[in-house]
Formats: sequence, structure tokens, C-alpha cells
Amino acid sequence: MRRCFVLFTILGSCVLTLGLATSASAVTVGFDCITGNSATNCATGEAQLMMDITDEGSNQVRFTFTNEGPLQAIISEIYFDDGALLGISSVINGPGTDFVQGANPPDLPGGNNASPPFVVTSGFLAEAIPSPAQNGVDVGENVAIIFNLIGGFDFNDVLSQFADKTVRAGIHVISIDGGSSESFVNVPVPEPTTALFLLGSLAALSATRRRA
Repeated sequence: MRRCFVLFTILGSCVLTLGLATSASAVTVGFDCITGNSATNCATGEAQLMMDITDEGSNQVRFTFTNEGPLQAIISEIYFDDGALLGISSVINGPGTDFVQGANPPDLPGGNNASPPFVVTSGFLAEAIPSPAQNGVDVGENVAIIFNLIGGFDFNDVLSQFADKTVRAGIHVISIDGGSSESFVNVPVPEPTTALFLLGSLAALSATRRRA
């Protein structure tokens, strides 16, 4: 009984937080590794690479890619696929990074391993200029890409499309802990209704146990 109450309380807090996050002007998501050259390096990237999705207003959305460290892992190329995004408005480099629109290779390495396969939309890509090991997103660094949205779409539409995989971001990461490269695709933005369903199910379970 006590364990169920504790779980109910924790999940309730998570739902509250999730609801606030998805209705606010910024959401942070992580990445899943899709290549698997090294399980250790995949785990490194999944633990410390993040993307902030921010409402810029004026029919624009900012995507900020960060590397929280502590291990070396350098984002060298960034890719997007379709959805409500119209086109890149600007690339905003942080200290230590130097990205430009366009990328080589033009497709996310290992993109066919994603589900569904990751297909880069023409023009929706950016890369660190040579040398990417020096100009990519290393520990403590960031780069932001601002997109214009298709007319009639807004920030909430973008979040919904990131939830159902209509639009995704992919990154190619090199020199992970001095080792191999891997590719990653963002973790979908959670749908608030999913968490609310789980909360309701747990509440029903708790009530049933109390009556028993």
C-alpha cells in the first residue's frame, strides 16, 4: 500500500512537470543511438547530448544542441526531416563552435537504422566547418539553428510533430571519448495524454488495493 502511494505521488509530480513543459515555450529532449558501433560510445552520447526546442515567436522555432559532458563527444553534423519546418533562417554559433548550413555527407550516417528511416529534407542540415573536431559541439559547447515555420503552423504543432515522429532531428557525433563515431536521433517529445493515462491506471490500481 505504501509503495503504491509513493509511486502514485512520484508519477503525479512527473505528469505535472510534463504538462508544464509541453505547454511552455521550451522543451528539452535527449537522443537515441541508431548506429551501435560501440555500446559504450552510444551510452555516452545518450547520456550527455541534448536538444532544446524553443519558441522564438514570429513563426520561428530555435533548436539548440548542447553537450553536457564530461566525456568528449563532438557533434559534427545536424540533420532534420520535414514536418512543419519551412527552412533554416539562421545558424547561431556558441563559443567554440562554427557551423554553416549544408553538410557532407548530405544524409545522416546510418539513418536507415532509425524507425522510420531518417530521410533528410533538402536544405535542412548544417555542419561544423573543417576541422569538425575543433569547430563541432564539444563538452560545454552549443550551437543553435533557427527555423521558419510553414504558414498556419505554430510552436505547439512542432512539439506535436516531434511527439509522433513527423519531424525529427539527427546528429552525427565523432571522436566519442577519443573513439568511434555514432549517429543519434532525438527521443520523441512525450505526449501529455500518455502520462495522464498511466497516472489514471495507477490511481485505479491504488483504489482497488485499498478496497481489498
